[in-house]
Amino acid sequence: MMGFAVSDELLGTVAPIVVTGSDDEADKAQKFSLLVLARQFVTAMIILDTWQYFMHRYMHHNKFLYKHIHSQHHRLIVPYAYGALYNHPVEGLILDTVGGALSFLISGMSPRTSIFFFSFATIKTVDDHCGLWLPGNLFHMVFKNNTAYHDIHHQLHGTKYNFSQPFFVMWDRILGTYMPYSLEKKEDGGFEARPTKEYKDD
Repeated sequence: MMGFAVSDELLGTVAPIVVTGSDDEADKAQKFSLLVLARQFVTAMIILDTWQYFMHRYMHHNKFLYKHIHSQHHRLIVPYAYGALYNHPVEGLILDTVGGALSFLISGMSPRTSIFFFSFATIKTVDDHCGLWLPGNLFHMVFKNNTAYHDIHHQLHGTKYNFSQPFFVMWDRILGTYMPYSLEKKEDGGFEARPTKEYKDD
């Protein structure tokens, strides 16, 4: 399991350098600017989110892919941090490596910038799967796609909803797969994410 996480990070860091030549060439050609960096990050976030939404949803709707590939990740009914990248190697290739390569290439970021972007995306993904709603968590304040949002997806009937990952919820909202939730305080401590509308059976 940890091997998959390491291989995903290694591919996300090494692949851009192999594709573009060297880190030095890309940095010389690109003048550093915070505005350029912000544009590249936002572009990469939108590209990665779009790719992950449609591929993730397809893996749920294609019975063969779900049974033989994506179901490995959904063995985790209650997500935990290590489970973020607990998936079949083919899923890692399709969702993470191809999606990462597309977001890298289309955004125009340098390999050095991509190290920060993919590290940020991985930390965000781990946080989304940690199963903890911690007060003051910046990810929960900035992103609607957070731990509770993704917990709904991992619940028994939630696999038909909340496909978006790792940053925004726009595709779920646009395409009708958004499942709102509420956080309910548990008697023994902590919170539980519960859907606030009825599940529809297909």
